[in-house]
Amino acid sequence: MQAYPLSSLVKSRPALLVVCGPGNNGGDGLVCARHLKLFGYEPAILYPKRPNKPLFRGLTTQCEKMDIPFLSEMPEAKLIDQAYNLVVDAIFGFSFTGAVREPFGAILEGNPDGLQPDMLISLTAPKKSAALFRGRYHYLGGRFVPPALESAHRLNLPPYPGTDCVLQL
Repeated sequence: MQAYPLSSLVKSRPALLVVCGPGNNGGDGLVCARHLKLFGYEPAILYPKRPNKPLFRGLTTQCEKMDIPFLSEMPEAKLIDQAYNLVVDAIFGFSFTGAVREPFGAILEGNPDGLQPDMLISLTAPKKSAALFRGRYHYLGGRFVPPALESAHRLNLPPYPGTDCVLQL
């Protein structure tokens, strides 16, 4: 919100698209959508593969009770550009391995040049694709990583200043 305050958005409606995957990163996306709504943005969520676990059902219910709409399919790229100021990629996290299965393959490969975002927010640790990031803003959120997890995944996380939970890289 520091990089994109409501007053800086190009479109008059502060509409955002949050694309959620089936795992923990998708759950983070649902939480993100709730917070964005509380701060005056208008998120819409694409959540095509919902896990049948109590945690994720609860997060979905919370978004529904906040009147955050869920889309049934990924909009065409042209519509995304017309309708949304920002897109939040909450599909897969830093530890994702294996082949990308549908419907996520089509979503991630919808742009032949790949996604070229202006801002990247890495949760817990930067994804491998962050090495290719060329946008203006890269933030890391996730001061909560236990030392054992950081060591096991060789994350090599930077120190956070003061009590901040987000760090601009």
